[in-house]
Amino acid sequence: MSTPQPRTPTLRLLLGDQLNPGHSWFATLDEGVVYVLMEVRQETDYVLHHAQKILAIFAAMRDLARHLREAGHRVRYVAIDDASNRQSMPDNLAALMAHYGAHTLQYQHPDEWRLDEQLRTWGAEQAFAVQAVSSEHFYTTRTEMAEVFKGRKQWLMEHFYRRMRQRHSVLLDEAGEPEGGQWNYDHDNRKPWPGTPALPPDARPTHDHSALWVTIQAAGVQSFGNPQAHALRWPLNRAEALAWLDHFITTTLPHFGAYEDAMSTQSARLFHSLLSFALNTKMLRPHEVVQRVQAAYHAGAAPLPAVEGFIRQILGWREYVRGIYWAHMPGYDERNALGHSTPLPEWFWTGETRMRCMQHAVGQSLEHAYAHHIQRLMVIGNFALLAGLDPAAVHRWYLGVYIDAFEWVEVPNTVGMSQFADGGLLATKPYVSSAAYIDRMSDYCGGCHYDKKLKVGESACPYNALYWDFFARNEGTLGSNFRLGMVYRQLQKMQGPQLDALREHAASLRTRLDAL
Repeated sequence: MSTPQPRTPTLRLLLGDQLNPGHSWFATLDEGVVYVLMEVRQETDYVLHHAQKILAIFAAMRDLARHLREAGHRVRYVAIDDASNRQSMPDNLAALMAHYGAHTLQYQHPDEWRLDEQLRTWGAEQAFAVQAVSSEHFYTTRTEMAEVFKGRKQWLMEHFYRRMRQRHSVLLDEAGEPEGGQWNYDHDNRKPWPGTPALPPDARPTHDHSALWVTIQAAGVQSFGNPQAHALRWPLNRAEALAWLDHFITTTLPHFGAYEDAMSTQSARLFHSLLSFALNTKMLRPHEVVQRVQAAYHAGAAPLPAVEGFIRQILGWREYVRGIYWAHMPGYDERNALGHSTPLPEWFWTGETRMRCMQHAVGQSLEHAYAHHIQRLMVIGNFALLAGLDPAAVHRWYLGVYIDAFEWVEVPNTVGMSQFADGGLLATKPYVSSAAYIDRMSDYCGGCHYDKKLKVGESACPYNALYWDFFARNEGTLGSNFRLGMVYRQLQKMQGPQLDALREHAASLRTRLDAL
């Protein structure tokens, strides 16, 4: 690495999901500090990633580097095509420490166990000082939730969420009780979207990063999905993220709650915020998002069910799954309580299936690197669980395909919530359904090759037979689950030729998933 710089006591590493220009590190200028950002194959290649995910993270990293330089900080940016780039984080750090003659390396705690373990282990072997500091992002510490749930078989989010509301005085009245007299308005937030109210406009900026995309490809980085390099729509810095937060609160939040579970071929987004990429790369802080949304309620700009539902996702679920992740890694990502091992169908990479719901949800994911939580859980994840797909393969696909997927948030959502592979630690029951739920919450079933009402036969919706077969196959594991009593009572009534036909059809489907 080329021309020597003035002696530098400290290097500070910034990872691709640590793009917060408000971190206390940047409060003062220090000529003795060099901030290091690096684009490395280690991080592009550990799973196959969506093109937009790679492109957006690299572009946002470059934007932060520019911002820091303009503010007067010293920055060393190692681009993907730099001749000196060793494509490994530890190897680059060792070379940079030697190049600058630095005696201290500091880094913010990584949010993925893989990176945390790598830097911790490597750092312990170095002659220079290696120090880890907080990313200053989350409400909770890594270990806090494990302490809350110590000794409990199930770690229920609702208990944790109420505790967080009380601790941070969120949506509480003057007496310390929940606003409106209820902690949870989920029952108000389960409506299909009938076509009205009108969809909110998409006011996100359009970025042309075609030159960067050419560089990424020339460096040999493999990816999948549509890069949309000429029209990348994700916020790439804090200013853009804040502007989009304002837009969401003003135009979209009032309808978020009622339609947060709805799905439609007319819109990939409907009334969802699209803030998760900015949050998970730390351009936005969860505290400010929660505060702004709560302020909208107090100003009469958004109804309580919408506000509570949104805040539950940020203050409750997001912190909750992070606690699950850190309490149960390493190894949580490899859990497979139901013993599923079927490979992913080829159409997970193409979207070419005759099931209209999967065609749309998977196709949208490949096109936009995004699907909202019900598409991920009750369409794609639902099918994966019913079909017995390998949960580790499902996890790797989710981690790679979604713009907001970082392991700390993706693994519990996929392995625990979606695939029930943790045996019920996170979810009290498997989240599966037949075609009826998908039809109720979307327009996917209209015009589908398959008939939502049929259970067997070539025209029958695959979800129907797979649903009943799933519970029949797993009765030994799930039969005593208190939330599944009605399912197993129905299954008992179906014993005999009806169930035999369903199971035979399901077995046939599972042998020809690529052809569905």
